[in-house]
Amino acid sequence: MTESIYTFSEDFDVSPAVQADFDKNGYIIVRSLLDPEEIKLLKDALESDEGIIRHAFGRDDGEGGKSRMVLWNQPGNDITGVMARCEKVAGTMEKLLGGEVYHYHTKLMMKDARTGGAFVWHQDYGYWYENGCIFPDMATVFIALDPATQENGCLKVLKGSQRLGRIDHVRVGDQVGADMTRVADVQKFLPLVHVELAPGDALFFHSNLLHRSEQNHSDRRRWAFLVAYNRASNNPVMEHHHPRYTPMTKVANSVIKTCTTPIDPEEKDIWDPVSRPSVPQQNLDKKRGK
Repeated sequence: MTESIYTFSEDFDVSPAVQADFDKNGYIIVRSLLDPEEIKLLKDALESDEGIIRHAFGRDDGEGGKSRMVLWNQPGNDITGVMARCEKVAGTMEKLLGGEVYHYHTKLMMKDARTGGAFVWHQDYGYWYENGCIFPDMATVFIALDPATQENGCLKVLKGSQRLGRIDHVRVGDQVGADMTRVADVQKFLPLVHVELAPGDALFFHSNLLHRSEQNHSDRRRWAFLVAYNRASNNPVMEHHHPRYTPMTKVANSVIKTCTTPIDPEEKDIWDPVSRPSVPQQNLDKKRGK
């Protein structure tokens, strides 16, 4: 089996080998985490619900491109919330992080055909450190809704870069990115991996793993569903635009296919970056004298 790559089955578990790969490389890929029926249910809910899509906002990549996203803080009881709380997603994350986790936020990332922007090199903890999260006991699962290839701007990661610790981050366009001088040095030591995924494949990755994606110049969109988790023991020490510790009730995987609860934008606490700018944005703007 290729290092850090696994295929989901009903008996999939975070074995010592899986844990060792995550700890060494900063990520694992689980092929077919969601089956075709589950992906269709999720895509149908997201694509048909104007209550979610209408909250999308764009991010300038500093390179002439822009990607859209919607971010919400509360999972809710609809299929997107069930997906975030099911055993094969949330349960797997609890095992990888070594303890109880809670839902930090969910994002729908929309990198559209020909216009989708890049995301600069960064670590998620480069942002979340500023939110009062003392330890990097945090991680994200990236679930492909569409094929993610090098042509349409799949994720790229620097394998093992989570072991570097947090790198300084600076403002790049509308984004916050890692210090590129440092990243250039890191690239001399660590291998670059293109994370190509089929719909339903998932990347579980540590909050200190360096990652980026290129602009989408292809004629195929690249949408993805991302759920970020924080260890319950890592309750942020300050109020910010994401939740502090909130107990999360996990559900069985079977609930995904039986969930009929419609998406209710009001219960999801959808983030508006204009009315509630993020702490990292505010802090970097202060440093720049804005």
